[in-house]
Amino acid sequence: MIILVGASASGKTEVAKKLIKNYGFVKVVTYTTRKKRESEVNNIDYHFITENKFLKLKEENFFLETTLYNGNYYGTPLNEIDVNKVLIVDPKGLKIFKKLKNPSIITFYITGSEENRRKRMEQRGDSKEEIEKRIQNDKKDFAYKNIGKTDFVIDGDNKTITEMAQEIYYKYSSKVKF
Repeated sequence: MIILVGASASGKTEVAKKLIKNYGFVKVVTYTTRKKRESEVNNIDYHFITENKFLKLKEENFFLETTLYNGNYYGTPLNEIDVNKVLIVDPKGLKIFKKLKNPSIITFYITGSEENRRKRMEQRGDSKEEIEKRIQNDKKDFAYKNIGKTDFVIDGDNKTITEMAQEIYYKYSSKVKF
């Protein structure tokens, strides 16, 4: 299983899409209470649910990990953990997966400069207010002390999405024995 972590607009989602399309990975569809973006599809990008439904599932131990990010809940269902899956998490989720000490879970931190991330958020249509909020939150949330050690660090500024996905695939393949 590939775990991707990185600040907003570092390229995680696009890399995950390339891994799925080009290398046969399956996306872990997580749950969220945030509003669906125009380009997103329910039950493909996320399972979009109400806060009440989310909290009920959490109470029932449906999730391996949950987090509250930018005022919205996100959660990874236990039944989605498997080989050849790809999952995007925040630093709190990363810590939970690292605690599992599962050798088939390989973690990748995708870096990205604030300038490039800001441009990507503008290109995808995020509001100026939302961009500023994310940039400020990410400075704190994605500080090295919150990320810690990952198996690999991927440079999100000097590589295309395709190059990042290819690098991740090869590094994953070299570590996981099937």
